[in-house]
Amino acid sequence: MKKVAILGSTGSIGTQALEVIASQPEAFAVEVLTAQNNADLLIRQAMAFKPNVVVIGNEQHYDAVFAALDPHDIKVYAGSNALNAVVEMDTIDVVLTAMVGYAGLKPTLRAIQAGKNIALANKETLVVAGQLVTELARQKGVNIYPVDSEHSAIFQCLAGEYHNPIEKIILTASGGPFRGKSENFLQSVTKEQALKHPNWDMGAKITIDSASLMNKGLEVIEAKWLFGLNYNQIEVVVHPQSIVHSLVQFEDGSIKAQLGLPDMKLPIQYALSYPNRLKSAFPRFDFANYGQLTFEQPDTKTFRNLALAYEAMARGGNMPCVLNAANEVAVQAFLEDKIKFLAMSDLIADCLAKVAYIAEPSFDDYIQTDQATRLRAKELMTVMA
Repeated sequence: MKKVAILGSTGSIGTQALEVIASQPEAFAVEVLTAQNNADLLIRQAMAFKPNVVVIGNEQHYDAVFAALDPHDIKVYAGSNALNAVVEMDTIDVVLTAMVGYAGLKPTLRAIQAGKNIALANKETLVVAGQLVTELARQKGVNIYPVDSEHSAIFQCLAGEYHNPIEKIILTASGGPFRGKSENFLQSVTKEQALKHPNWDMGAKITIDSASLMNKGLEVIEAKWLFGLNYNQIEVVVHPQSIVHSLVQFEDGSIKAQLGLPDMKLPIQYALSYPNRLKSAFPRFDFANYGQLTFEQPDTKTFRNLALAYEAMARGGNMPCVLNAANEVAVQAFLEDKIKFLAMSDLIADCLAKVAYIAEPSFDDYIQTDQATRLRAKELMTVMA
């Protein structure tokens, strides 16, 4: 039985991971649960799964969580330092990083330093500091198992193929709610429209990223580090049905693809159970229900974020960190109705042009880059407002 720590258990990935664990009681047990603000749900999850430890990131909620769980012999801690410490516990077999954004970087690094295998749902960890993270994982003999459906698809396609060089990978994108829309249309879209994803049920930040194609841009950078690729070996194709989750093309021209319904529970379970496939009751894909699977090129002129991500990846150094920080500020501003949808790309492009480039960044450089970018982005927002 694998003992699992879930960082971000109250979010979309975290709650689905707990569904997977509940369906496989002989394979998995919950050792640690963490959340930032959703104390009520964290308490309910802890009562149901009886972890050894819970961490509430926002220390203002500590008293309520402690009062609810201490009588049940569940240890309760609060704050970022506690989060970074619990991932080092000897009793943990695998850490599922389901936190959103830059905040996932430090605890993931601490878990790798402690020799814990990682089920990675926090793509920003590799976007911000891919070289640092992957080098540390190699040094510690730690495996990083991808949870994103696209990267899980690539991972599954590569099973048994590790001796065969990859010519390229093809990441599929749904196109989001605004696929095919013009720049003129996008000038006036609202957050309510952007949050209506046609296929996937995700958190607000990831849903907005999907609508702007930044989510795919972040996945392109993540794929570079996960699979040791050059930026020109990673292609994106829009696939509105979200059935083909991604593809690998080998040097002989053969292409392998992984298919399935758009359900995150399958890649979550595969990451936790690898190298085994556990029998599940997940809904099955039926070709009879899909008379047509279609594919098209992404519109990077209208949806500039994907092109900006490729630019940041090609430049390397701290530029992907700049991209991520600027995007996090931009998305939050859009969700708060402070900037328009297309202005997110303007803000990100400005930060990529203005924040100082560092070719070989250290961990401290990443921290300073993140802070400098957020400051620059917020200054620019005052001009846009």
